[in-house]
Amino acid sequence: MKRILIAGTHSGCGKTTVTCALLSALKRRGLDASAFKCGPDYIDPMFHREVIGVPSHNLDSFFCDDDTLKYLLHEHAANSDIAVIEGVMGFYDGAGGRGSAHSLSMVTDTPAVVVIDCCGMSGSVGAVMRGFLDFRQPNNIAGFIFNRLPEKLTGLAERLCSELGTRYLGYLPKSDITIESRHLGLVTASEITGLREKLDALGKQAEKSIDIDGILQTAQREYPVFTPPSFPESNGSRPVIAVARDKAFCFIYDDNIELLKKLGCDVRYFSPLTDRKLPDNTSGLILCGGYPELYAEELSANTEMLDSIRVNIENGLPTIAECGGFMYLHENFEDMNGNEYSGAGVIRGKSFRTEKLQRFGYVTLTAKNDNLLCRAGETFRAHEFHYFDSTDCGSDMTAQKTDGREWDCVHANHSIYAGFPHLYFYSDIGTAESFANACREFMRKCENED
Repeated sequence: MKRILIAGTHSGCGKTTVTCALLSALKRRGLDASAFKCGPDYIDPMFHREVIGVPSHNLDSFFCDDDTLKYLLHEHAANSDIAVIEGVMGFYDGAGGRGSAHSLSMVTDTPAVVVIDCCGMSGSVGAVMRGFLDFRQPNNIAGFIFNRLPEKLTGLAERLCSELGTRYLGYLPKSDITIESRHLGLVTASEITGLREKLDALGKQAEKSIDIDGILQTAQREYPVFTPPSFPESNGSRPVIAVARDKAFCFIYDDNIELLKKLGCDVRYFSPLTDRKLPDNTSGLILCGGYPELYAEELSANTEMLDSIRVNIENGLPTIAECGGFMYLHENFEDMNGNEYSGAGVIRGKSFRTEKLQRFGYVTLTAKNDNLLCRAGETFRAHEFHYFDSTDCGSDMTAQKTDGREWDCVHANHSIYAGFPHLYFYSDIGTAESFANACREFMRKCENED
């Protein structure tokens, strides 16, 4: 199975640009590529999806054990011509080694291509290359791509690769093709005017200056053996889980949705912005993260949806509300300018803007009581990434970072999980099973009442 990992020296070096350029070039050749993102990122896979037309998936070695990682990559890439994986941060950056692009490359035995931002450098590029090649052994670094490299320096880059015994796989020149950023990273793909034209232009440039044939050759490698996870069997009844999905709520792991389907659930998407109530026969609710702060006025004005969500949650509807979804459940929540709007009123207090990232990164959650997702004392992994905070973050779980810091968080009982930490179900399939079972019980309860 052909697979390649596009890694980088640091965040902002051009990994997403190179990955999209490569995917576009492969598509222009008529090849069927599958796309992945290393780590918990939601936004980069949206750009991959725009290029290849099908969902891009996450691969995270902090969340998943080795067999699960290999299973997920194989599950989504086995029938494609090549799997292209975009790395995270710098190649070696991660939580205690796990979660890094290097870790994922080693677990899945995937050749890695390191992207170097060459702006302001010439010969010093060689020192950067040597550092990445020698810093940690073993590694799967198979070559380099040079971003923002002047054409007159391509010969130098090729010579440096030859001197260091690695492969020159091309470059991208400085360009006015840009992808804008905002407070949680890149803007979402749907918001960029002329995105398809930009992606097409990147693909044409990649054909000119990136060694596509060399990448395809490098990507050829036998796939490692793995044991797939086991999925509990459902009893035949299929609860309807309503999942918020629109421009305000767009941070959704496709693997979470697919796992719920494997567990016997029907998923129906709805928009808190434009719909007036939850889908008929809803037996579970997921309010995912996103940008409610950018659409606070519209969300607050849709009082019918707010009432529908509040009443159903008060009646015991099993609910997961993460980050932006958690903010939306407050009595009040602020927009980017500090203006205050009414929310669903499930969580007392308000969500408010801060000037810096709050509790950023991976965490391990420990439950203080039996709840919707697990039993008291059980743990599972999550991550946080937000500028907003709350007057009541909850206290039903303890979050601990890899450096030992910990704090209380999350509102959790038999019918709700609401807090800033995002969930990835493949980190603990039992949490998804517990949620699906609670939705199934709620469905039976409603049927019996009817």
